[in-house]
Amino acid sequence: MTRDEQDAILAIALMAAFSDGRKTDVERDEVRRIVDALAAAGEPNLPALYQQVLLGSVTPASAAARLGAPELRRLAYEMAVGVCDADGARGEAERRFLAELQQCLALDPVEAGAVADRADALAEAPLNLPLPVDLELPRAGGTTSGAPTVPAAPSAAPSAAPAGMLRSSSLTERELDDLITHAAILNGALELLPESVSTMAIIPLQMKLVYRIGKAYGYELDTGHVRDFLATAGVGLTSQYLEQAATRLVGGLLRSVGGRLLGGLGRQATSSAMAFASTWALGQVARRYYAGGRTLDAAALKAAFSGLLEEARGMQTRLMPQIEARARTLDAQQVLRAIGG
Repeated sequence: MTRDEQDAILAIALMAAFSDGRKTDVERDEVRRIVDALAAAGEPNLPALYQQVLLGSVTPASAAARLGAPELRRLAYEMAVGVCDADGARGEAERRFLAELQQCLALDPVEAGAVADRADALAEAPLNLPLPVDLELPRAGGTTSGAPTVPAAPSAAPSAAPAGMLRSSSLTERELDDLITHAAILNGALELLPESVSTMAIIPLQMKLVYRIGKAYGYELDTGHVRDFLATAGVGLTSQYLEQAATRLVGGLLRSVGGRLLGGLGRQATSSAMAFASTWALGQVARRYYAGGRTLDAAALKAAFSGLLEEARGMQTRLMPQIEARARTLDAQQVLRAIGG
């Protein structure tokens, strides 16, 4: 894949990120942070590309015209759909953008519809939908433990379960710790797979993790609450997906429809580390929040998440052999089907 083709796909992903017209200054700043971080890692054209997208000097048609190979056009559409659906099922403005993009990329409407339907199924998947046994938490005595316990903030909980205590019928503290580490290993392993669609599974699995933790402390959470919790903690849904996908694209391992590699073995390890760290830190801050009766404010949640991210990065290095072993047993399509029912 040439640099010009990479830039065209990234431009399409950035246009998708802003296509809903509802991005706040905070969200724009987060997207800019991702662009700057990738530029610092050796992609100097990205800040200029960001400005071109904001100024409208690049369009879906002009970006699509730079992509000749069918697999690159499909990849661009796949990434755009993932960006649009990262924070929930797409709105009308996003639907119009994707319809225009599909025409500009000259994609088969049936094939493009299948990509969109899969993303919709992930975005709208019930949080309480059980996963297959091989994707679920190992029961007591499992081997994925290794994450230190984060103490809960003492407070009174407005639920049936007293603050800091798990429901008697729920998980043990050890199992909850295993759950968080297991989910982080799974997401890190997904980012080692060559299929670009594996990135689509990261956010739904993180949301399921928060749901399971809340339920363990006596809270029945809905999708809206979980998304709000992630955003409050500092996990931007659109920006997280964009960062993971862009990191894989500019230096990672991506595979075309026909199985031919589109990239080298560059940054998939970086992308995997990001997925592991964000998932583990999110699980531990959710544990602290629900154990403490949901009393932590936004500033405390963000501070806790930021600190836990640093701890998680050190853990990821130690657990990399487990992450790599997990990747060898995973099928990206099977995981997506399991999440979306």
